[in-house]
Amino acid sequence: MPAQQPLRVIQWATGAVGSYALHSVITRPEFQLSGVLVYDPDKVGLDSGALVGLPETGVPCVDDVDQMLATEADCVLHMPLPAAYFGGDYAADLETVCALLASGKNVITTTGFIYPQVYGAAVVERLETACQAGGTSVYGTGINPGFMSDLLPLALTGLSTRLDHIYVRESSDYLGHPSRQIVMDLIGFGRAPRDYATTVRPFRTVQRALFSESVQLVAAALGVKLDEVEETDEYELSSEEFEITAGLVRPGTVCASRWIFSGLIRGRPFMTVECVYKADAAKVRRWPEPGFAIHIEGRPQIMIKIDEMPHGLAGAAAHAVNSIAAVCAAPVGIRTLLDLPLATGRGVIRLA
Repeated sequence: MPAQQPLRVIQWATGAVGSYALHSVITRPEFQLSGVLVYDPDKVGLDSGALVGLPETGVPCVDDVDQMLATEADCVLHMPLPAAYFGGDYAADLETVCALLASGKNVITTTGFIYPQVYGAAVVERLETACQAGGTSVYGTGINPGFMSDLLPLALTGLSTRLDHIYVRESSDYLGHPSRQIVMDLIGFGRAPRDYATTVRPFRTVQRALFSESVQLVAAALGVKLDEVEETDEYELSSEEFEITAGLVRPGTVCASRWIFSGLIRGRPFMTVECVYKADAAKVRRWPEPGFAIHIEGRPQIMIKIDEMPHGLAGAAAHAVNSIAAVCAAPVGIRTLLDLPLATGRGVIRLA
């Protein structure tokens, strides 16, 4: 029986999550790196292996979108920051994803697309048309939405005989997060209250979009039609000055924020997602400590807690990378976690 050819993969963006994904693609024998697109001018021309601390691969980093569209590949790991972070909108990412799909490449993206049906028939039709043109599939993993906020809660509902409410909480410590652009400029840590509302406007847009998709996906999987997804947020100010990897947090500036997304039916929450972000969990006592919690309220009552998850960005990257084979083998069109095999760590086991 002939050996299976490696799947050809393009890494699109090499930020905090993309770099983890690129490292995995290079080191796993079932993949062949076909190209790397970068946004940072300082990375252009660098060998992709050297970029992530590995031996040279002979695949240079480029910033030419047309070159990547013309490059032969089975799958693209599309991992830039969502366009809304920069004042754009969902349409900009939609254009890029559709161009990649129509060029004959499957797409796994962290920019959303977990449940594109949220955006209406026109967006679904655009994606399906691009998939048909290229004979391809698209799958959105998100960063947290796409697993902790939807796949895991859905799995737990399989133990329910009555389901009243689904509650998910994520509390994250950004002490060691390397990106100043994300931590300080977008989330707004270190900002004075008068500047915070303006600073986080793009972040709020992305949060609302991502978590609305996540909540609506869970509801749809359970046969529930939500009336709306409501969002609220608040912040905490620091009482002292402290340093984090991304920058300096001064007294009287934002050091934490809490976001709540509720899928409502007749004014009552069917699913609630609470997100807590802390610049340094040791300095911020308000709100829960880092980790994940899932409560399934009904019969039986189910609660799961994950007290700590170091290297969470690596987990977000792994979810996408571990989905490559399933997406490449999937039928043409929009794919969600509802119709793909569960992405597992098969193929990455290391035994001493």
